[in-house]
Amino acid sequence: MRIAIATLIGGLVMFLWGAFAHMVLPLGELSMRAPKNEDQVIAALRDGLPAEHGIYVLPHFDTAMHADKPALDAFSAKTRSNPYAYIVYAPEGRDALAMGPQLLGQWISDTLAALLLALVMIRAGVGMTKGVMLGLMFGVFSWLSLSVPFWNWYRFPTAFTFGYLVEQGFGWILAGAAMGWWLSRKPKIA
Repeated sequence: MRIAIATLIGGLVMFLWGAFAHMVLPLGELSMRAPKNEDQVIAALRDGLPAEHGIYVLPHFDTAMHADKPALDAFSAKTRSNPYAYIVYAPEGRDALAMGPQLLGQWISDTLAALLLALVMIRAGVGMTKGVMLGLMFGVFSWLSLSVPFWNWYRFPTAFTFGYLVEQGFGWILAGAAMGWWLSRKPKIA
C-alpha cells in the first residue's frame, strides 16, 4: 500500500508541476512560433503530404537510395540550401481545447513513471534526500534519453531542449521529495 500511495503522490506532483510549467511558466512554449501565413501552410500540408498520420522530415531522403552516390550528393546539396522541417502530421482535425483525453493520458504517464521511481526508491532505501537525488536522476535520464537525441538528430531548438530539462529535472525533484517523505514515514502503531 505504501508503494501505491507513493506512486499516486508522485504522479500527482508531476502532473501538477507539468500543468504549472506549461500554463504559468513559458517552459511549454519555448521556441514555438507562429507561421507567417498559417492558412497557406495548412493548405500546403494538405496538398503536399499524404492523408496519413505520421512524421515527415523535409528535405526527405529515401533510405533505399543509400548506395546511390549521385542521389546522396544531390540530397546533401539539397539539405545545405533548403530549410529543414520535422513535422508531426495528423490530417484529421481535433478540437485543441478539448484536452480531457490528453490530460488523462498525461496523468497516467506521470503515475506509471512515478511507480518506476517508487520501486527504485524502495530498493535503494527511502528518505527525502534519496528521493530528491533519485528524482533528479530520473528527470535528467529522461531528458538525456529523449530530448537530447531530438535536439541532436532532428534539430529541436536549444531553448526548447533546455526548457524540457528544467521541466523534467525540477518536476522529478519535487516528486522524489514527496515520495521520499511518504515512504520514509514510520507506520503508526495502534
